[in-house]
Amino acid sequence: MSEVSTASVGQGAESAWRSPWLRGWIGLVVVVLVVNATMITLAFVTNPGLVVDDYYERGRDVERSLMTRRAEAPGWTMSLDTPADVAVKRPTMVRFHVVDSVGQPVRPDQVTYYAYRPSDPSADFSLPMVEEAPGRYAAEVTFGLAGLWDTLVAAQTNGQEVAFDQRIGVADH
Repeated sequence: MSEVSTASVGQGAESAWRSPWLRGWIGLVVVVLVVNATMITLAFVTNPGLVVDDYYERGRDVERSLMTRRAEAPGWTMSLDTPADVAVKRPTMVRFHVVDSVGQPVRPDQVTYYAYRPSDPSADFSLPMVEEAPGRYAAEVTFGLAGLWDTLVAAQTNGQEVAFDQRIGVADH
């Protein structure tokens, strides 16, 4: 009798491994583990290195400077006109408009256009903007890479800088 029960136990265990359901579940677990290992490896290998060591202190400094700028802001109304069809390596005219609290054009001492590429700081650039009319400034801009760009226009007057920012998308045409 002991031979019969041993044979049926061995045969039952062997049949469980032949089950497509068990093989499917094991295969699914293996696939999930392989995908997770691949993603972790890619995260370490392709790290863009955008994190700085003193991120908290730098963030606090930015917050303090923004609060200070808001408190000292002269009450200007600013807008940046960027065409919707900005494309790589194609010159694009951007215009900056600025008026004071009563709607009169403002004539800052200097107006500069800055373009920052969040994922590639080596592509950042800046250009001086030229006055087209009182309160209206323009610059011809050519972006070297497609994707998202953070743009900022800084207007300086009497030693004070007022900035206006805008995020734009540059198409790959």
